[in-house]
Amino acid sequence: MNLYEKIVKGEEKISLVGLGYVGMPIAVAFARKVGVVGFDLNEAKIDLYKSGVDPTKEVGDEVIRNTTVEFTADASRLKEAKFHIVAVPTPVKSDHTPDLSPVEGASHILGQNLTKGSVVVYESTVYPGVTEDICVPILEAESGLKCGVDFKIGYSPERINPGDKVHRLETITKIVSGMDEETLDTIAKVYELVVEAGVYRAESIKVAEAAKVIENSQRDINIAFMNELSIIFHKMNIDTKAVLQAAGTKWNFLNFMPGLVGGHCIGVDPYYLTYKSEELGYHSRIILAGRRINDEMGKYVAESLVKNLIRADIPVKTARVAILGFTFKENCPDTRNTKVIDIYNELGEYGIRPLVVDPAADADEAERLYGLKFSGLEDIRDMDAVIIAVAHDAFKNLQKEDLNRFFKAENAQKVLVDIKGLLNREEYLTEDYQYWRL
Repeated sequence: MNLYEKIVKGEEKISLVGLGYVGMPIAVAFARKVGVVGFDLNEAKIDLYKSGVDPTKEVGDEVIRNTTVEFTADASRLKEAKFHIVAVPTPVKSDHTPDLSPVEGASHILGQNLTKGSVVVYESTVYPGVTEDICVPILEAESGLKCGVDFKIGYSPERINPGDKVHRLETITKIVSGMDEETLDTIAKVYELVVEAGVYRAESIKVAEAAKVIENSQRDINIAFMNELSIIFHKMNIDTKAVLQAAGTKWNFLNFMPGLVGGHCIGVDPYYLTYKSEELGYHSRIILAGRRINDEMGKYVAESLVKNLIRADIPVKTARVAILGFTFKENCPDTRNTKVIDIYNELGEYGIRPLVVDPAADADEAERLYGLKFSGLEDIRDMDAVIIAVAHDAFKNLQKEDLNRFFKAENAQKVLVDIKGLLNREEYLTEDYQYWRL
């Protein structure tokens, strides 16, 4: 009987190493079919899961309460599983070079608890070669086992989109790869237990690693193009959204919009690819150019706000500004690598300390990472300017009368920055508003 059959019959378990926005939904999905051990170093997070609370809001409290995942912070329990999925973050350092410490740390822990006959699958986004050249030696050193003899490896890049209730693990085609045909077959069959959209068998681990890292690099470049267009069209006094709507009537025009590019994927993955290309002697031109544009958009938005304050005859240094939304994307509590902080920090250079409101965000995380304490929507009164930074559902229903209450009554003009273009622009092209959007 092979490993897949043993898993299906309940004789062997699957483990998830890392229970964040990616790992936890995977663990929950597999637990509907087979036995799952869910491991994370963060004991506080494990306690929340055990008490039926989903801090990520990816599947919801009710699902967490009813799941059969065996949540644990005890690494020794990984020995109970034979099929291991590693889903830990792969961020970048301040100099934009890959920070592989989470995936290396997970490999050390897993290696210490690896048993013969196991299959290890990495889901973390990495540049081609990391799984085989960096992770395998750690697994071997910690376990005393030999890869290809005592255990096998594979790679299946995560494609979960945090906060997206449509494109989920089950509905997105899953790329799978393995070190040999037998391993590939096992990995493919295991993932087919939960991925309704089916799997795509990549020809090698490096091909699968490369496929993942270019997916988000492509999006990054396309958004950078839109951001550059936005800068150009503002100089021409043309509304970018109107231009894109017109251009979008052509069948093959790509539907991208300008915006802040944060999070753990689009704003990070391109640096993994360019880092590896630099090692090989090739300096990226297009990818890094796109990164530079997107990394500067927070500063650009802040500068545009200041210009609009000046146009409205509002003193900049004493201006009262509110920012609505802080997470890296809409309807997601995750504040890590948010680019809204760039707006906040840049406004600080002008002496402005904005109030920040975000009912969807993880407030504890924001305070820990950025030293920020959120205000409530009821606190947004007597403002000179308001920035709608994130398209949370909570902000989509704001009407003009709601926004009017945010501002000082004595100001001749209200400065409103609508980064995502949520509002009907025509309503705010009035004498009492100075309206701006990307």
